[in-house]
Amino acid sequence: MQPLLGVFDFSLALIRRGFFAVAVAVAVVCGIDWLVRTRRIGPFSLPSSAPWWGLVFVVLAGVVVISLLEFMRDQLAYVAAASAEGPRGAYHVLVAWSFLVLRAAIVVRVLSSWIRIRPSSWLLRWSYRLTEPFLAPLRSIVPSLGMMDLTPMIAWFALGLIEGLLHRAV
Repeated sequence: MQPLLGVFDFSLALIRRGFFAVAVAVAVVCGIDWLVRTRRIGPFSLPSSAPWWGLVFVVLAGVVVISLLEFMRDQLAYVAAASAEGPRGAYHVLVAWSFLVLRAAIVVRVLSSWIRIRPSSWLLRWSYRLTEPFLAPLRSIVPSLGMMDLTPMIAWFALGLIEGLLHRAV
């Protein structure tokens, strides 16, 4: 497992440098665009906001890709460490991943409420199926504050407590 983690670390370092190089190149294009629009250098036809959107895209794509790869690397390291513990380690991995999926479902559900996607769409159906069994009873207990529903936040903390109890149980 160590050679695989070494390859992952090396790949992450290359990808970080690659995204940084692309971001620097796009930043240079943004600077040239600014120089043209402020007439500090001779004009040539560039769309006025395209370089800036390109920079935003490169930075966001870099953050997302690097974060996902680091997450995968951390999970591989976690599985490698847990495999040394035998069945107890497998139990801990199963509990951690189960609660990770539940938390991801809560995040997807909250973010989808901000952008108004139908809950019945295939993109969101899984998150509603996973979270509704414990959010519905919480909604009957916790009053809403106007337009704000606090039950996802309370469920997030409750999931953390339950996960901690399950980890300590074995």
